[in-house]
Amino acid sequence: MQNELEQTMRTLPVFVCAVGLALSAQEVSAQNLIITNGRILDGTGRVVERGSVVVRDGKIVSVSAGAANAQDARVIDAQGKTVMPGFIDAHRHVIRGEGGLWLKEQAAARMQEFLESGFTTVVSAGDQTEPILELRRRLQQGALKGPRLLAAGRVQLAQAGAPAGGGRGGPPPGDGARFDRSRPPLRPTEPAGAIPPAETVKAVEAVAKAGFDYIKTNIIASPGGPEKDTLALVVREGKKHNLPTITHAVTVQDTLAAVEAGVTRLVHTPHIGRLEEDPAAVQKIAKAGIPMTSTLAIFLPHFDTKGEPVFRDGLPFPWDTVSSAGQGPVNARLLWQAGITYGYGTDTSWHPRETLADELRGLQLTFSPKDIVTILTKNAAISAIKGDQLGTLEAGKIADIVIVNGDPLAIVTSLLNVTTVIKGGEVVVDRR
Repeated sequence: MQNELEQTMRTLPVFVCAVGLALSAQEVSAQNLIITNGRILDGTGRVVERGSVVVRDGKIVSVSAGAANAQDARVIDAQGKTVMPGFIDAHRHVIRGEGGLWLKEQAAARMQEFLESGFTTVVSAGDQTEPILELRRRLQQGALKGPRLLAAGRVQLAQAGAPAGGGRGGPPPGDGARFDRSRPPLRPTEPAGAIPPAETVKAVEAVAKAGFDYIKTNIIASPGGPEKDTLALVVREGKKHNLPTITHAVTVQDTLAAVEAGVTRLVHTPHIGRLEEDPAAVQKIAKAGIPMTSTLAIFLPHFDTKGEPVFRDGLPFPWDTVSSAGQGPVNARLLWQAGITYGYGTDTSWHPRETLADELRGLQLTFSPKDIVTILTKNAAISAIKGDQLGTLEAGKIADIVIVNGDPLAIVTSLLNVTTVIKGGEVVVDRR
């Protein structure tokens, strides 16, 4: 990983120096808008049955009951439909296959899919370095239409190739979740090799220099291994560069280790380990005040066009992992009741609307429609560490707005019926 980042430093163009503009620079085509005649769910829990949202220079000016007036503003009649904050996927892997070819042949269509599905912000939680930064640049500069993109650069916590499963070798090739080293029998049974602290410091510096928005780590705490201490070092070094540390932890024990290391955000719900049997762990995780993203749909079968159950790699669904499909939602609800901030994230690569449909299936097992609206908007923004700018319809926030046909508080799958999308004050989809 260090070699990859060092190579990136030699090859990335100067545009990476503009990091941070993704949320501060407004799109050139932002308009002054009035959205009227809408049933407004502002993301804070407030419902305005017939209200208006006023947008100026890409920011929300006001949200109020009844009609509103403003000069030189385009009027959008919501026709009684639901007006709510733009959707946020706070954990996605965007690029598939060779990065350069993907950018050339697929980027425009894939980015448009996010917009049409209502997603105005997407967090790439670990994609190929140069392609994801180039994609972010094109989106920021308007060369591509798509969601606001935030990107994470990876830092390892231990030497690769740690003994697994009692020395039986590493996992077979394929999707990492299909053969998860967090889950026995592949889970390490001996200490992993430590990475010298100086190398970890350099790796964090490389992520910062590349211009990433976050540091991404993956913790599988080996017995007596270095992972938690290295993660704590990454967190400390990241803070020096204003870089939050987001961490993959899918077991209860690894989640506890990440909490103890002081990470900024947990990018998965722990789906291995029974939190109903460990109330002390529930309290420790929740009281740490670290946001968590959902990613429940990974272990639900996705049904292809023939109705066959498949995993996120498109291959037959691995039924030996299906216990996670139930344990994840149970653990999520226990943590929610204990006070955790729980936001929407998927970690899958299906079409965003299909992914949303899958994630809704998992969320509906233990969450109400009202909960899910909060998870998809306000809490997802907090999970993306952008809650001060996104996630609710409030004065001063960026005007990311969707209009959906139906009432998500009554029928949550109404979220799939997006008619209009506004990103940063620009109307980017309008199917009214």
